[in-house]
Amino acid sequence: MKLMFASDIHGSALYCERMLEAFRREGAERLCLLGDILYHGPRNDLPDGHDPKRVIALLNPEKSHILCVRGNCDTEVDQMVLEFPVLADYAVIFVDGRTFFLTHGHHHSPENLPPLNPGDVLINGHTHIYKAEQVNGIHCLNDGSVSLPKMGNPRSYMTYEDGVFTVKQLETGETLLEYSL
Repeated sequence: MKLMFASDIHGSALYCERMLEAFRREGAERLCLLGDILYHGPRNDLPDGHDPKRVIALLNPEKSHILCVRGNCDTEVDQMVLEFPVLADYAVIFVDGRTFFLTHGHHHSPENLPPLNPGDVLINGHTHIYKAEQVNGIHCLNDGSVSLPKMGNPRSYMTYEDGVFTVKQLETGETLLEYSL
């Protein structure tokens, strides 16, 4: 099974469109959105192409492919306009015999691990910086940000297939980082 992970769209229709182009290009079965879908929050500048209503129109037709968790900028009103669940603080999925804990990252992160076992996988966004590391035997991955990358990073997303996580540059699909379980 191929999965795609993306986070921190922050209401940018421009980068949401590019993310969906990448999703189609990748041929992934599921698009796992790790929060901060429609709004930019008080700490971020408006992203290029800011148009939350257009983001809604782009994502709702993909609802059968989306698994989403709530980010710190997501609110109950978002659930009123998005046709897929967006308010869960985390999701636990089982892939290739492993537990994947998906969350935004403002509660659980490599610095504040959820109750996982060595060999399990924590996947989060929130920092807008892609990363892969092992903390206390737990594989910790961050896909970066689709619209507002930080620390000089490019816009990015991440795929998982056959035991390998690959962080890729949003527009080109160029590999930025590979991490094998």
